[in-house]
Amino acid sequence: MTITTPRATDAAAARPARPATRPHGQWKIDGRTPLNANEQWKQEDGGLAVRERIERIYAAGGFASIDPTDLHGRFRWWGLYTQRKPGIDGGKTATLEPHELEDEFFMLRVRIDGGQLTTGQLRVIGEISTEFARDTADLTDRQNIQLHWVRVEDVPEIWRRLEAVGLGTTEACGDVPRVILGSPVAGIAADELIDPTPQIDEITSRFIGDESLANLPRKFKSAITGHPSQDVVHEINDIAFVAVEHPELGVGYDLWVGGGLSTSAHLAVRLGAWVAPEQVADVWLGVTSIFRDYGYRRLRNKARLKYLVADWGAERFREVLETEYLGAPLPDGPAAPQPPTQGDHVGVHRQKDGRYYIGVTPFVGRVSGSTLTAIADLLHRYGSGRVRTTPHQKLVLLDIEAQHVEQVVAELDALGLQARPSLIRRGTIACTGIEFCKLAIVETKQTATNAVIALESRLAGLELPHPISLHVNGCPNSCARIQIADIGLKGQLLPDGDGGQTPGFQVHLGGGLASATREEAGTGRTVRGLKVTADGLADYVERVVRRFIANRDAAADETFAEWAHRADEKALR
Repeated sequence: MTITTPRATDAAAARPARPATRPHGQWKIDGRTPLNANEQWKQEDGGLAVRERIERIYAAGGFASIDPTDLHGRFRWWGLYTQRKPGIDGGKTATLEPHELEDEFFMLRVRIDGGQLTTGQLRVIGEISTEFARDTADLTDRQNIQLHWVRVEDVPEIWRRLEAVGLGTTEACGDVPRVILGSPVAGIAADELIDPTPQIDEITSRFIGDESLANLPRKFKSAITGHPSQDVVHEINDIAFVAVEHPELGVGYDLWVGGGLSTSAHLAVRLGAWVAPEQVADVWLGVTSIFRDYGYRRLRNKARLKYLVADWGAERFREVLETEYLGAPLPDGPAAPQPPTQGDHVGVHRQKDGRYYIGVTPFVGRVSGSTLTAIADLLHRYGSGRVRTTPHQKLVLLDIEAQHVEQVVAELDALGLQARPSLIRRGTIACTGIEFCKLAIVETKQTATNAVIALESRLAGLELPHPISLHVNGCPNSCARIQIADIGLKGQLLPDGDGGQTPGFQVHLGGGLASATREEAGTGRTVRGLKVTADGLADYVERVVRRFIANRDAAADETFAEWAHRADEKALR
């Protein structure tokens, strides 16, 4: 299938009617005149163009030499954000200008499409971390690895080392197609329906770094999985392909569009279309092009694809995709069944070739360059050349022979990476938080770690029926997916009782995506006035989990989310 240019009359017939309101900045309807400063600089000089200036000017001249528009805009196209200056409390996040919040160091995001790494690549990231990033490394819930304390003077050498082993930072941030999430067990799981790696490779090789797709209204997130656990959080991506078997056409993908969280959560919608593996890249291009051409550009807080999908609806979106961008209809297809297993791949699992993969849990995605290098050394000793990152801040080590499994598990545990973690540790993730993020209000990584350690002690011996997901976010933007957690925590400052403020969280309860214990995705509920301090987080979680265990309908195998939605508000406080 190829992308076609339709006749003008066909395109006009497919377009939604323009209501009598201010223009949204949709290129195909309103023209390309920039309606805000962000859109103006993107048209004047695209984000991809800044690399030459980083290498030729800024690396030589240092932080002070960087043009402000490049610094706060175009640098993102190459995976670079300034990080927060130490010592600025959360109360100043909303009152200071960006230049007052930022330090002269960068967060650098290494793009890892499909989460697939060789041990050699992992070693290079670890070495870069220890040499240039003060030994920092965070596994993100987008399958990337983030480094901190990076100087602009070192960026060209970091790029050289990454690209020498087939990695990079191209479009790791910015108004572009971000990393393509892929099943961490692609190509190796015994129960896989289809290996999506060829589709991910085709998309990235054809379109990442393509100037025609490097100026989207906002970021664009993609996911593809061939595993029945639906392990790529497809319901919260702008576009997602979920493996499904068509009764007549065989195994292909169910197409979803329009998901996203942030301050206004929208779950993706099924278009009801079945996509053959060889059509995935063209369909991906079609959906991305719709976003480029029809996405709302006037207001950045309304510029994600989810708002266009919400206005158009699934039927209209599919019609425009097929008539304007694909030139042919897609076959109708069935929905994928409920996932039969947990999608984080933690634990020891048999591969299709008889060897084993081991999924491990660090504390809330925080590792280090030294740890990454040690993992590479461990894999090399046991004859493995592959490792995967996951959308759940986990790592999956591949190709372990049966006789080595328990020794590898023990050595990983010594590195702080547990293959058999408590259900609380397994289900906890956290965003970057105030330590490095200029948008954050409260600290997250250490707060979540402290809470997990306390809860593992306090809840020892208590039989949990399933992992309880605890997602800790430092601001309202939901990088840690608070609306779809059993217990989601949105960072804010709370009164301390003495006329001051203390770090704390608003609580969301009972959210989740489709899983082995949940048929459909849904967002959590909030209880009026339910907020907890950071210091009281472990106390609150212990209290609500014990109430769940005491009051759940065990005969019906009631989950925490089901209980949280039916429980009286008093039980949730």
